[in-house]
Amino acid sequence: MLDVHLMLASATSGPVLDIAVILALLALIIVVARLAGAAVAKIGIPPVVGEIAAGVLLGPSLLGTELSGELFPTDQRGFLDVLARVGLVLFMFVVGLELDIKLIKGREKVAGSVSICSIILPFTLGIGLAHLFVTSDATEALKPEGADFWPFALFMGAAMSITAFPVLARILTDRRMHRTETGGLALACAATDDIIAWTLLAVVLAIAGVDGGHGHLPSWAIYLAIPFVLIAIFVVRPALTGLTRAYHKAGELTPAILSVVLVGMLLFAATTEVLGIHYIFGAFLFGAIIPHEQAAALRHEILVRLEQISVLLLLPVFFLISGLKVDIQGLGSEHIIPLLAILSVAIVGKYVGAYVGARLQKVPHWQASSLGLLMNTRGLTELIILNVGLEKGLLSKELFTLMVIMALVTTVMTGPLLGFTYPQRRVARDIAEAERAALGEEAVDRILVLAQDGQDNRLLVDLARAALAGASPAEIVITDLTPQGRPLEVGSGMSLDLAEMAAAMERQQVLVHHGEALGIPVRVIAHPSADVQQDLVELVGVLAPQGLVAWSGDPALDAVVAANESPVIVASAGTPVPDADAPVVVHGSADVDGDAAAVLGARLAVVRGTTIELRGEGRRIASARTALAARGIAVVETAEETGPLAAVPLEISGFPVGGAGISVRAELDAAPTDFAVVALGEVSTPA
Repeated sequence: MLDVHLMLASATSGPVLDIAVILALLALIIVVARLAGAAVAKIGIPPVVGEIAAGVLLGPSLLGTELSGELFPTDQRGFLDVLARVGLVLFMFVVGLELDIKLIKGREKVAGSVSICSIILPFTLGIGLAHLFVTSDATEALKPEGADFWPFALFMGAAMSITAFPVLARILTDRRMHRTETGGLALACAATDDIIAWTLLAVVLAIAGVDGGHGHLPSWAIYLAIPFVLIAIFVVRPALTGLTRAYHKAGELTPAILSVVLVGMLLFAATTEVLGIHYIFGAFLFGAIIPHEQAAALRHEILVRLEQISVLLLLPVFFLISGLKVDIQGLGSEHIIPLLAILSVAIVGKYVGAYVGARLQKVPHWQASSLGLLMNTRGLTELIILNVGLEKGLLSKELFTLMVIMALVTTVMTGPLLGFTYPQRRVARDIAEAERAALGEEAVDRILVLAQDGQDNRLLVDLARAALAGASPAEIVITDLTPQGRPLEVGSGMSLDLAEMAAAMERQQVLVHHGEALGIPVRVIAHPSADVQQDLVELVGVLAPQGLVAWSGDPALDAVVAANESPVIVASAGTPVPDADAPVVVHGSADVDGDAAAVLGARLAVVRGTTIELRGEGRRIASARTALAARGIAVVETAEETGPLAAVPLEISGFPVGGAGISVRAELDAAPTDFAVVALGEVSTPA
């Protein structure tokens, strides 16, 4: 009985949860993190840098130890730490979930060369730096007390070798580089780097002999991690394909499916923690083994459910807990040289390693340089690893602070330096070249359609079909570039971009089927864009279409028209697709554009098997009739009571004449027809 009372007394003597304080602190953390992220995003820096910096500023670095301690009471930090750890589990699961081995396909040699070189060099330099810290009297204090040299040195090497795949992916997406060859190479290299680096870190922790505090397990238990990983890959992963089948059967992400995912994630994290590695490895591993085959929708819905709670609430708590351990005020002038040494090893080691690895595979200089800069991105992933090192006694508090500064500097510098090696104009041109290559090399007559969300773009396809005038081979290319307005978010995945892309593709499938019904192939280019006008201008320059079709009022139209010499057909915004037997109504001017509009309207009427109505002043109609007659199309007056005459179907050849600014409007109109187009022969146009 006495033992029971002692246990109860001991249990009640610890920190007591003050729920009001915790809730208020969570609200403060969220507000500060979002404001800091939004502020740095305006100057082109990833918001995660601002959120990490906000955690540092709320700690003793800015507020001082006393004020920071009052704002975040020591007896309540343990409860915040639990939330931060749960956030890490969710985030590492998302990182594993987004890691797609297919990114490496076709790029194995370059990805392997860049990844291995960009790990070996900084890893070696990191060990050398650790040796300097131990042997130099000026820096010996940076070595953590109680840590042996090799565990400390190996951890320093691993910490220098990390590339943050999530941060890099967001930088590429924000700069639209993920659609270029360089972006694809960077993703492949970062994915390979992630796999090697996380494995290396797990091995380092195993060699270091640190465990999760589970002393009831024998020391050799850590070697059980190897069969655990094998079981996860060859047993658990095939079993998880049942989630895909269940998802397709239900048609949605059910609570039962999500529960299986959460339970698996938590059990995997708990297992690796017990085995003495770290719980983040288990969460990462479970995310990585979630099936990719026919599971894109399932993975997207999982991300949507988990990412927001992780990004908005739990990760900012982790940034705060990390920031409370950083004390920049505690650094002195004696730490300047160690900081410069850390920055030099981190930046030069990663850049030179990646550059050399790329050049060994004959990657061009500018591209290899871009890869070197991108592989230097560390951000949140580095912060996670540094916390592991501090938790396991492999970093001192001073060295932890210096390494956090390094993580922020290397992440901030990536974007601005990329502007020199890979400017945005080159990005836009490479994107256009990639789209051109995807369309194939066959020489065809091509009409480019600038589709708009909210409009019935089938009318534009009809106009494009008429403009092609029966040319063969021919194709219509639909562009649906959606503005990428949201700032770069780390941890939120790219699911929103992917969802917008999927919605655009779904919209365009209607146009593809419409084109098939007209007997002409329709190709689609749809993706988010940070600069729609620039992307369209580059795309027009690369595709060199014979004509463009767009809606009036399209904000990108002026820039595209200015850069394009082909005829431009502008349809009135909001005009619905007319019924099959509705007349084509042309409102034209008495000039070359009006004449071209009449010819295009005639062709559209022939394609649709209906008639054309010419509207406007007498001289406009006379000019249009002359233009049509010159092309073998007779315009005859019809009595009001007889109604419009059906156009005779024709084989139309040639291409429309005219310049920019052709305005055509097709609409359903029940008014009597004044004129009807009657085909008398083959329609042709001057060369």
